[in-house]
Amino acid sequence: MATEAELKAQVSTLADRLEVPGVAVGVVIGDEDHAAFHGVTSVEDPLPIDAGTLFQTGSTGKTYTSTAILRLVERGEIDLNAPVRTYVPELKLKDEQVARDVTVLQLLNHTAGWDGDLFENTGEGEDALDRYVARMATIAQVTPLGATVSYNNASLGLAGLVLERVTGKMYEQVIRELILEPLGMDKSFFFAKEIMTYRFANGHRQSQDGKIEVTRPWELGRYGAPMGGMTSNVADQLNWARFHLGDGTAKDGSRILSEEMLRRMQEPTVECPGNALGDAVGISWLLRDVEGLKVVAHGGDTAGQHSIFEMVPERGFAITSLTNCGPNGGEFNEEIFRWAFQAYLGIEIKDPEPIHLEEDALAEYAGRYETIAAIVDLKVGDGLLVIETEIRPEVLEQLGEEPEDDPPIPLGILSGEGDRYIVPDGPAKGMRGYFTRDDDGKINGIHVGGRYAERVR
Repeated sequence: MATEAELKAQVSTLADRLEVPGVAVGVVIGDEDHAAFHGVTSVEDPLPIDAGTLFQTGSTGKTYTSTAILRLVERGEIDLNAPVRTYVPELKLKDEQVARDVTVLQLLNHTAGWDGDLFENTGEGEDALDRYVARMATIAQVTPLGATVSYNNASLGLAGLVLERVTGKMYEQVIRELILEPLGMDKSFFFAKEIMTYRFANGHRQSQDGKIEVTRPWELGRYGAPMGGMTSNVADQLNWARFHLGDGTAKDGSRILSEEMLRRMQEPTVECPGNALGDAVGISWLLRDVEGLKVVAHGGDTAGQHSIFEMVPERGFAITSLTNCGPNGGEFNEEIFRWAFQAYLGIEIKDPEPIHLEEDALAEYAGRYETIAAIVDLKVGDGLLVIETEIRPEVLEQLGEEPEDDPPIPLGILSGEGDRYIVPDGPAKGMRGYFTRDDDGKINGIHVGGRYAERVR
C-alpha cells in the first residue's frame, strides 16, 4: 500500500507535468487519512496550497442535497416517489404531463428528461431558487420522463427548492443544519463573505495564446447552490467520505441516516451501461464497476476548477482531488485516480480497445448534435471519430467564461452491440458514452459527458 510520502511525490510530479497551478488531494484507506498539497491558489496573487485551502467542489454538492432530502424522508416529511408538485405545486414545464408526474427521485437520479444545463443567474436574494425554477418552463423536454439517464443540473435546482418548501428555510441553512453541523464540517461554505475570510483557490483557464490565467467571475450565482455551489477543503471532504463509507452516524455517534438508507443511496435506481456517468445511478451517487470493484462517485466542474470524489466501500477506500485549473485539472484528476487505484488497492485500470472501422462505417455517426448548452460536431478521421464541442455564447456569458480553443477529442467505437464508444487517448482518456438510434435504426443522438445530445443533421 502507498505511503503518504508517495502520494505527495506523485501529486507534485503530475501537477508539474500538467501545469496545474494548485491541487489538494486526500485519501481514506482503512483507518488512515493521507493528504497532499501542491502549488498556489492563484497565478496572479500566489499563496501556497495548504491543508486549509478552500476549493469549489462543484457537483459533488448534489450528494449533499440528496442526503438532506433523505433525512427528511426518514422523518416522514418527503416521499421519494411523490410527484414534485406535492411540494412545489406551481411547477411549470413545457410538457404538462411531465410537470404533473415527475417524482422527487427522478430529480435525484437524472431521469427527468428535460435539457438540464440551464445556467441563468437569478440573483443573490432569498427568491433565487423560486426564480430559477420559474425559468424551467422554457427548457425543452428532450427524452421521455424516466426513459434514460441524462445529467441534469436543473433537476437539482428544483430539488433544492423542494428542501426550502418543506423546511421553510433557505437551502444553505438547511444543508448547514441537516448535514454540515452534525458532521462537524466547519470549513464548508456557500457564501463569498464566509469564504473570503479563509485561504481559497481561484479557478484558472487557458487563454487563446496558451497562457494560464485566472477565471472570472469566481463563482456561480446562488441558483447553483443545490447543483454544486459549495466550497470546502480536503479535511471536510474526507469527513464526507468517511460518513458515506460508514453506518450513517457522525463521529460523535449521533445518527444522521439509517444504515439501510445510506446503503440505498449507493444502490442502482436506474441502469445506464456505457454512459460517461457510469453503469448506474443511485440516489445522486454515480456507480460503476472498475476492475471488479464497485466505485461510488461524484465530482464537479465549476469555472476553472475540477474535482473528483471516488469511493470503494468494500475496501474502505476513498479519494478526493481538488484542482484549480480548467485546462488540465480534469486530466490530473483522472491520472491521480488511476495511480491511487493501483498504489492503494493493487489494481491496474485497463480500458477496452476500440475497434478499427472503415470510413464508410464511421460516417453514419458523423454529424451535428446539440443540447441547450453545447453544439457537438462529429467527424471521421484516421479510423476514429473526432468530436469538437462548442459551448453556446449565452452559456459562456452566464458562467463568466471565454470561448476556449480546445483540441478535438478522438472517439473509438467498441465492439459488441449498443453503439458504445471510448476515448482512447488524451486528456479525456477512458471517457465512455454511446449513440442512440430511432425506430428505423438511424443514429439520432449521442450520450457525451453523461448528457444526451440530439442529432440535428
